[in-house]
Amino acid sequence: MQPTEHSHSIPKHTRTRHPVKPWTVFRYRLFALLAVIGPGFITANVDNDPGGILTYSQAGAKYGYTLLWTLIPTTIALIVVQEMAARMGAITGKGLSDLIREEFGLRMTFFTMFVLSLADFGNIAAEFAGLASGLGMFGVGKYIAVPLGAIIVWLVIVRGSYKPVERVLLLLSLIYFTYPISAMLGHPNWTTALRATVIPHLSTDPGYIAMIIGLIGTTITPWMQFYLQASVVEKGISKRNYNLCRVDVILGCIITDVIAFFIMVACAATIFKSGHSEINDVADAAKALAPFAGNFAAGLFAIGLINASLMSAAILPLATAYNICEGLGFESGVGRRFSEAKIFYGLYTALIVCGAAFVLVPRLPLLKVILFSQVANGILLPFVLVFMLLLINRPRLMGEYRNRLTGNIIAIATSAIMIALTIALLWTGL
Repeated sequence: MQPTEHSHSIPKHTRTRHPVKPWTVFRYRLFALLAVIGPGFITANVDNDPGGILTYSQAGAKYGYTLLWTLIPTTIALIVVQEMAARMGAITGKGLSDLIREEFGLRMTFFTMFVLSLADFGNIAAEFAGLASGLGMFGVGKYIAVPLGAIIVWLVIVRGSYKPVERVLLLLSLIYFTYPISAMLGHPNWTTALRATVIPHLSTDPGYIAMIIGLIGTTITPWMQFYLQASVVEKGISKRNYNLCRVDVILGCIITDVIAFFIMVACAATIFKSGHSEINDVADAAKALAPFAGNFAAGLFAIGLINASLMSAAILPLATAYNICEGLGFESGVGRRFSEAKIFYGLYTALIVCGAAFVLVPRLPLLKVILFSQVANGILLPFVLVFMLLLINRPRLMGEYRNRLTGNIIAIATSAIMIALTIALLWTGL
């Protein structure tokens, strides 16, 4: 049969293209983001560990709303620093300790490992102290709570693989939203709180300066950069999907400081208002909420503390193990079996055992240990930032992904401010 004039195929350039539905585009982008999300979101949320919760609680309890203004510049600096770490991991495919060893030699690597490991050990002890405090509110003694918590986090990390572990940590991150509910139940003065957030309040009081260092030190910690960069590498994130990873980092940084805002507001609205500003234990903040916001709010605060303790007790030893193994060239990573990374898992195990045992020492001044670790983080941060700035601005390593002027200015300013605050603290203390 001869073809008719209408049976010829339609030229390609005249075919009708069906428009892609907005929902389809959104769903595709959401799935792509969910595939990459994890390192930035988890790292930022673990930053609200028991030491961080105690520092935020003390800031609100002792100084009311007046330190809320520190959260805005700190959040901006946190985003810049975390994005730098994630970008270096995605572009170079190497962890931060790896790069420091290759670019600056073993001597500088050893110095970094030694100093950061000391600070990290204080942080690890603080996590188990927080766990003991949180479970103590529910009648569980520390000699049961701490060993049980240590066993749980060890099993989850050592016996798991990267993806299941990441899913568990993402799920636990959602429990942090108990803090906004606790703050709202405390009926704070939102007008005063929001005004204090945007209008800085300055003071030469040594305690006030120390608290600012602690707040910055607990928000932008040295260990975060090592863990984030290592987890970006282990997840296999490259320059191809880095833009979505960047969203993950920024989202995590914003949420972690929003949670910090609500912790400070909750304590300012209740403990500071009552005039009883002394907090000798992380659980004291939760207990002090009860007369003003009710037992439900205090319970939520304690649940958030327990969750934060378990998450950070799992992640902090990982960050330290990554730091040491990368610096010395040993195999590392949650995706590897114990037999493939014996040094890595051995260090992880030793840190958990020693950190938990340290907390069980009778009459140990845990509050001083926790606060010291947070101030130490703030003092050590400039050293880490200097290494990061030198590395991320090297064309040979980063190529077109080098830092822009704005990022360099913010990172340099953060280092300079921390150095200036540390000098001011020492001067006023003397």
